[in-house]
Amino acid sequence: MNKYGSKFCMAIVCFDVKVVTGEELEHVRLITLNRPKQLNAISPELVSLLAEYLENWEKDANADLIIIKGAGRAFSAGGDLRVFYDGRKMKDSCLEVVYRYYWLCYHINTYKKTQVSLVHGISMGGGSALMVPMKFSVVTEKTVFATPEASFGFHTDCGFSYIHSHLPGHLGEFLALTGGRLTGKEIVAAGLATHFVSSEKIVELEKCLISLNSGDENAVRSVIEEFSSEVKLDEESILNKLSIIDECFSKASVEEIIESFETEAGKEGNGWIGAFLKGMKRSSPTALKIVLRSVREGRNQTLSECLKREFRLTMNILRSTISEDMYEGIRALTIDKDNSPKWEPPSLDRVDDKKLDLVFQPFEKNLELRIPEEEECRWDGKYENSAYADPNRAIPISC
Repeated sequence: MNKYGSKFCMAIVCFDVKVVTGEELEHVRLITLNRPKQLNAISPELVSLLAEYLENWEKDANADLIIIKGAGRAFSAGGDLRVFYDGRKMKDSCLEVVYRYYWLCYHINTYKKTQVSLVHGISMGGGSALMVPMKFSVVTEKTVFATPEASFGFHTDCGFSYIHSHLPGHLGEFLALTGGRLTGKEIVAAGLATHFVSSEKIVELEKCLISLNSGDENAVRSVIEEFSSEVKLDEESILNKLSIIDECFSKASVEEIIESFETEAGKEGNGWIGAFLKGMKRSSPTALKIVLRSVREGRNQTLSECLKREFRLTMNILRSTISEDMYEGIRALTIDKDNSPKWEPPSLDRVDDKKLDLVFQPFEKNLELRIPEEEECRWDGKYENSAYADPNRAIPISC
């Protein structure tokens, strides 16, 4: 037993205390993402520990409130791209961590206990999957949100093809295609977080939530609101440009979006567009087309359907089914850091739309991400019971 009376907590923390830690404080459970030098990037170990914590605590009658925070200057910068890059020559070396995290994303989105994320610092890509779906997500003036996957040849994942597709107007397409960053106040205004709290108050808020010792939503909301500030956007905020964003990013294709955006950029007062246009034009043409199609499909799909599609896309991208752009993007941006990726094909007009169909093609049923549809089977479908782990152990998700 540890000092909180939990054998489980001690066992898990001892497994890898440097990656993620968990504390049991009466009726409160505190998770700390603890890879500060790596900006709390999502690693295989982190996913494994996080999933075990969350499953056990959802089933624990004494656990009422779950708090998640990040150590250091980041909440989570997203997936550990070095893990992907290092596994590029080994077939499906990253399949297990991808499967486990997408499966976990479903459970985070549908979690049965009250969750609060304290997001102080960088929250990007897959790391934001630990922020946006929470019942309460608190950001500060130092929080930065973005989904920049297209810039390194990837796609908008971890449930964000669903989340982005349900944002007002075509803001989701804008964020997914440009990788545009939002500040703390903008994150709240866009509906991607629930409260804005000054960074100087975030530690005291955490202490008060722990002292509350309850998962009652109204009580938790009241505590957070005592510390939160009203959100007032700066005049130059991108969220004050939604009429232009909706006009341009409602177009049918990436080419038409860029053409429309360029037209708007030429008008007086629209100098802000230049940086976003530059970012799009430097991104992988193949990735841009995959991202737009994925987010558009998300408008008419459930969260489960989106995660299953994202799993297919990720595995096909990792397998270089139609392009090696992701590995080239990671090389250029994070390995060699020459910031000069050589995309193949190099331009939008040379991307074969028929080839795009290949990465969206459904897998055989037993090879799909296995998300349980019935509540009583909620924690079924794990990687170890999938056809990927052992073809002979794959079992249907049923009760």
